[in-house]
Amino acid sequence: MNNANYRLQQDQKHTLALRELLTQMPAFCEDFFRGIHDETLPLTRLNYARDLNIFFDFLLEFKPSLAGKRRRDLDLADMANVTLDDLEVFMDHLTYYERENKSLMDREAAKERKLSALRSLFKYLFKKQRIPSNVAALVDMPKRHEKVITRLEVDEVARLLDLVEDGEQLTPRQRSFHQQTKERDLALISLLLGTGIRVSECVGLNISDLDFSINGFRVVRKGGAAAILYFPTEVEKALRAYLEKREQMQAQPGHEDALFLSLQKKRMDVRSVQNLVKKYARVITPLKNISPHKLRSTFGTNLYNETGDIYLVADVLGHSDVNTTRRHYAAMSDENRRVAAHKIHLRDDG
Repeated sequence: MNNANYRLQQDQKHTLALRELLTQMPAFCEDFFRGIHDETLPLTRLNYARDLNIFFDFLLEFKPSLAGKRRRDLDLADMANVTLDDLEVFMDHLTYYERENKSLMDREAAKERKLSALRSLFKYLFKKQRIPSNVAALVDMPKRHEKVITRLEVDEVARLLDLVEDGEQLTPRQRSFHQQTKERDLALISLLLGTGIRVSECVGLNISDLDFSINGFRVVRKGGAAAILYFPTEVEKALRAYLEKREQMQAQPGHEDALFLSLQKKRMDVRSVQNLVKKYARVITPLKNISPHKLRSTFGTNLYNETGDIYLVADVLGHSDVNTTRRHYAAMSDENRRVAAHKIHLRDDG
């Protein structure tokens, strides 16, 4: 299965999940999702459906005029009767919705996503003249706190790679598995740190995607666009060492071309890579919750520090909007300028 086929498989999975949710949603939602089909990804539509169901359940519980109705019974008249107060109370309700397992910034992001889903629904219904007004457009987007980037420092990166290579600080049980996977793990983590690819892109890679003549590989990015990414010499060495061992593995049918294989000789999935990264990272830096995405942030931070080019970082990371990149990394420029200001002395002390 190549990278494009892997993404297609995921899209089909998300589409089937959406169809299942639609059987429990108001009838007008079917028209809505058809209307946004061409401009959204399957995962986006699935997340919209989940978020809208939370809103519908809120209405059924807190709006007296809807007492006795089920989610599927909601109609366009009910949507037309949604007020600005209803939406503002809903946004306040979200502050406490599943808050135990989420940080402040995670809750803010979740509220923003749910409001985006509502805005999209009401905008569609108003545009199609199904409701008389677009009340969701009047709700202010939640104010976002700047997210502190969690990343590995230079010495932590070196210690992480040393650990993956020698396994000395692992438990005896972990070391027994480490002997079988160290080449794979080093190649995988080196690739994440050296190119900044997403974990979903990483698990979708095939052997046939690699081209050592240019030290690059083909990847299908978020949104379906194909790109060629390049890797440095250290990543090349790790990949070549792993491929020598990979060639001796007998993959399960359908997984013959998969680059990274599990111990079961099947293509690794996102969860297994997340667990792999956490296993090594918690030894090196137990106070940081390091995930594959944090390795991506580490790459982005290092690239930005080296080049100062936010557009280059956005391009390499595959961000469709440079403002996304700027939100994450440009704050470092301000911090660097602050540090520089304290290095300059106009007069000698005293």
